[in-house]
Amino acid sequence: MNTWVVVTLFLFLIIILLVGLYMSKFTKKPADFLQEYFLGSRQLGGFILAMSMVATYGSASSFLSGPGTAYNVGLGWVLLASIQVVTGYFTLMVLGKKFAIVARKMKAVTMIDFLKTRYHNKWVAIFAAVSIVIFLFASMAAQWVGGGRLIQSITGLPYISALFIFTLAALIFVVVGGFRALAMTDMIQGTIMFAGTLILLIGTIIAGGGIPHIIHQMRAADPGLITPYGPHHQLSSAYVSSFWILVGVGVIGLPQITIRAMSYKNSKSLHRAIIIGTIVVGVIMLGMHLTGAFARAVIPGVKVGDEVMPLLAMKVLPPWLAGIVLAAPMAAIISTVDALLLLVSSSIIKDIILNYIKPNMQQPTVRRWSHWVTAIIGVIVFIMAIHPPNLLIWLNLFAFGGLESAFIWPILFGLYWRKGNAYGALASMITGVVLYVVIQSFMEWGWISEPLGVNPVVLPVVFSFIVFVSVSIMTDRKIDKEQLLRQNRWLS
Repeated sequence: MNTWVVVTLFLFLIIILLVGLYMSKFTKKPADFLQEYFLGSRQLGGFILAMSMVATYGSASSFLSGPGTAYNVGLGWVLLASIQVVTGYFTLMVLGKKFAIVARKMKAVTMIDFLKTRYHNKWVAIFAAVSIVIFLFASMAAQWVGGGRLIQSITGLPYISALFIFTLAALIFVVVGGFRALAMTDMIQGTIMFAGTLILLIGTIIAGGGIPHIIHQMRAADPGLITPYGPHHQLSSAYVSSFWILVGVGVIGLPQITIRAMSYKNSKSLHRAIIIGTIVVGVIMLGMHLTGAFARAVIPGVKVGDEVMPLLAMKVLPPWLAGIVLAAPMAAIISTVDALLLLVSSSIIKDIILNYIKPNMQQPTVRRWSHWVTAIIGVIVFIMAIHPPNLLIWLNLFAFGGLESAFIWPILFGLYWRKGNAYGALASMITGVVLYVVIQSFMEWGWISEPLGVNPVVLPVVFSFIVFVSVSIMTDRKIDKEQLLRQNRWLS
């Protein structure tokens, strides 16, 4: 156990908890608990919005598994990861004002509120809520594993003990503070992530004797590490290009990201968030993955990819500085975990229970149920994370692909195509999710490799697009005039 590193991380967790406790005063206002707890009353400024999006998107994969994969695959994975630079820009530009305006008209608190009101169909809402719960459980399990492994690497505690500490810290924070506390701490965490990335990259380059020497060492270990294709030529042009869908444009379909486009205060905040978010995401994604690739020359022989960054920080930096830098992945993980917890609990409480089971539930009961559901979800994910995979990035990417297969077209066409209807949305969501799960299952069983040499998300997204358009056109006459008038009122 490195005392200075542990003390620094402990202080970081204390600060985050204090911020959560302070912000909890806003969730005690009984008049609008749902708006406040799940959306921060739509009052995010530009800087906070940008950092909230960065901190939510920058998860355990970005700071642990992504660099760990770059450690094994080399500079080709850095090239692939750089696709994520456009994430914040593209999401806010495409959704931006339109989504916020429509959501305010509908009084939508969650993405499923938007889908339910836009398509006026309970099965669209129910299937969407179930998809969020299923796929985000996989994503949350990945974050829990990342947090447990990070604490284990730093403290030397057994994995289960480290996982328990992380679970306790995450649950206390999100249950107490809600969305506004999450957004405020995202600002702190995003700043730490940005600074930590630069510090660790510079420290790695110095420890490796400069970039030319690091590249020479990587070439000596395996010439494939410095090519765009990887050591075993596993990164084909088609495969890398397909990641433009998974971690580029497809991010529009991630509920934890799209919800940010409902929460900002005004147009000025949106414009500022686009600029700040693009710069910060670019620095973090490029910097962390480049650091992971360079680490191959500094600490060779690491067996578990998720342990590369903690071991690297403790090797190339002074202990006190390593503690500050390692607060970056901890910040990313906690922020993503809390965002996902709120999203899943809102899907269960707001989108299922309040809509279809207990619509007349009183505010104090809603508050109590929200807290209990969030805590129970955390415990379930803790149990799921007890036996983790070696590289949790694949678990996280599985969740990304499933959510994008379900939601990208219902969201986009729901905003920008008036003829899109409930039949098309539901058929598109079912097609995307079922095809994605089938492809992933066949790959897991070894029956097929990547279809057409691209990421498994590509075919579901393409086919769900075709299904949405064709079914909406074929069923256009089944939509009554009253529903058309309602849709036009929302989208005008």
